[in-house]
Amino acid sequence: MRSEVLACLRKKSSRRSVREILNRQANRVIQEVQEVQAAQVCLTIRITIQTDLIHQSLVHQGSPVETAIKTISVLIISLSVCSFAGYASGIPIGISESLWRQRIPKNNPMSAEKVALGRALFFDKRLSRDGSVSCAVCHDPARAFTDANVIAEGVGAKKGTRNSPTILNSVFSELLFWDGRALSLEDQVNHPLVSSFEMGMETEQDLVSRVSSISGYRRQFRQVFKAEGIRMSTIAKAIAAYERTLLSGNSPFDRFITGNSAAITATQLRGWELFKGKAKCIECHSYSLNSPFFTDFKFHNTGVAVADSLFETFINNLTGSSRPTTPLVLAHSDGYSELGRYAVTRQPPDIGAFKTPTLRDVELTSPYMHNGSLKTLLDVVRFYNRAGTANSHLDSRMQPLQLTDAEMNDLVEFMRALTSDDVLRECQTTRPQTRTTTLQKEPLRRN
Repeated sequence: MRSEVLACLRKKSSRRSVREILNRQANRVIQEVQEVQAAQVCLTIRITIQTDLIHQSLVHQGSPVETAIKTISVLIISLSVCSFAGYASGIPIGISESLWRQRIPKNNPMSAEKVALGRALFFDKRLSRDGSVSCAVCHDPARAFTDANVIAEGVGAKKGTRNSPTILNSVFSELLFWDGRALSLEDQVNHPLVSSFEMGMETEQDLVSRVSSISGYRRQFRQVFKAEGIRMSTIAKAIAAYERTLLSGNSPFDRFITGNSAAITATQLRGWELFKGKAKCIECHSYSLNSPFFTDFKFHNTGVAVADSLFETFINNLTGSSRPTTPLVLAHSDGYSELGRYAVTRQPPDIGAFKTPTLRDVELTSPYMHNGSLKTLLDVVRFYNRAGTANSHLDSRMQPLQLTDAEMNDLVEFMRALTSDDVLRECQTTRPQTRTTTLQKEPLRRN
């Protein structure tokens, strides 16, 4: 490619010749991307040629050939930008690309091949003990990466204790799960794979053996991870890489906040003013250009969990128990699950505290709260309007808001302005995931 451009420049060829070379390269990139089934993405190649720069490079007068080559190289680099999670133009409006890049760990760099492998694993039911569920069953693209159930269901329709949160924009979370027990996406991936309440593999080695028995995966892992091969760590790295491409932006609010005053309705604008002011939503569901996710990523007792007497019972039982008391076990244990962040930190201020969820795409992710106890957004606003359920560990900011019915409706309408056009389109055009029942289950293939 560089030699072709160099030849054109030395011959003082026309601008059209250079354009033809760039177009051929663009077609090669498109073909390569189409061969990588990464995250169901569609790639848009945009060739932006600044006429004056190209003209200066071609004319040569006082401009060395190498400068021209650098100019063309910059254009070629722009051809390799990949779209994520169905977005046609890369990082969506409302999210800074630099912010996203800061969240890529040095020990797990991104590549199209790794994302493709992670996506395959994410949707593969063979990663569960009985081949009945995949990661995508609980985090379904057709449901904004939730499952629409009150609480999650794992292998054998075994019910958990908490609602499945969306994993859109999870790349930006320092701590994962409702109780923050995972310190990274890689760490988060490990938990459900070997949880008897979720995907049910008994040991990490069982999972590695299952994946290793599939020839297609053996080839992909060799290509992506070389000598590391198939390990629990590389399985987690691949799935985490895919999850880092699941971004949500490009909502009416994003267009509004960047200058398009007509992007939201008058009702939604009133809701935004309430959100920042009287309703005090922004105190926990914080928003800024540097952190545009409508969450403070912190943990609060908002009165959703159990009453004081039950808190005391669970804590006393936990203190005197000889049973395994890891955060993973407690998260799936009736009653103990309601201790929230306390089960991880054992700090009294964390009793009954759960992570502030994002409000992006919130109209698509019902039911709400860590236990799925509220069905609609209006139910949620009414809950906060009355300051939740009183308990001695309630967050001090939980105070009656005295919102009128009209104001509560305005808030609900504002939250609908946080729905990504791209996520909504994916929900409308993607077939929902289904679990394979015992009667329907196909043999676990080795391919």
